[in-house]
Amino acid sequence: MASTDLIEIQGLAFAYGANKVLNGVDLRVPRGSVVAILGTSGSGKSTLLRLIGGQARPAAGSVKFEGEVVHEMDDAALYGMRRKMGMMFQKSGLFTDLSTFENIAFPMRERARLPEAVIRDLVMMKLNAVGLRGAHRLMPNELSGGMQRRVALARAIALDPMLIMYDEPFAGLDPISLNQISNLIRTLNDALGVTSIVVTYDVVESLKVADYVYFLSGGVVAARGTVEEIRTTKDPFVRQFVDSLPDGPVAFHYPGRAYAADLRLQPPKPG
Repeated sequence: MASTDLIEIQGLAFAYGANKVLNGVDLRVPRGSVVAILGTSGSGKSTLLRLIGGQARPAAGSVKFEGEVVHEMDDAALYGMRRKMGMMFQKSGLFTDLSTFENIAFPMRERARLPEAVIRDLVMMKLNAVGLRGAHRLMPNELSGGMQRRVALARAIALDPMLIMYDEPFAGLDPISLNQISNLIRTLNDALGVTSIVVTYDVVESLKVADYVYFLSGGVVAARGTVEEIRTTKDPFVRQFVDSLPDGPVAFHYPGRAYAADLRLQPPKPG
């Protein structure tokens, strides 16, 4: 019997040289859910997506996709797994020399042997789902930031993936575009029956779309819970995020020596 969890992560550790980014992360992503992973910049959110997709290997622990350990897969199995995944990149990641239509068609031509007539219909269907069917001839530089994100989302669902991963989908958007992307994430997840992981630092928007939330800090899961549990918690770390407080467990200053030592300040001599 298949597990109810599409992704299972246990004891995951990863470092960039001496910089330990993840140091024992445990989390699960149930099938059909929208899971938000929140944390400050540098907390390892995007790194976690790379480990799920097999672009990086953990120093310890494991990532399982459909019960299989990702870093133990051979090239053929890894390629097969990635065919089941869609990715919306942090800065859209559109091919600047390809039209909107060709950007969506690209993964179809790369991964599936389909007649051009079928590709055309599928591309128009995906663009229609994100409200941009009429923009299929436009180049990326002719699109607004919000439109580029929607094209990137259409490309992410081009091959009807089992899992869609979103890397900072709300960053830098105006309020209207932000709400459009937020609504699309939830609507497409439910309509397509997929599983979604939303990596972000935007608490307000993530709580609108997520079923379950994880907070990363210090290389571990610092807090977790349903949307209602996160909204009502008294945990100081979570409250700092939810209430956008400047002071709290997340320090403003990066750890370092005493300020006086860095400025070479000496205590005044007696007398």
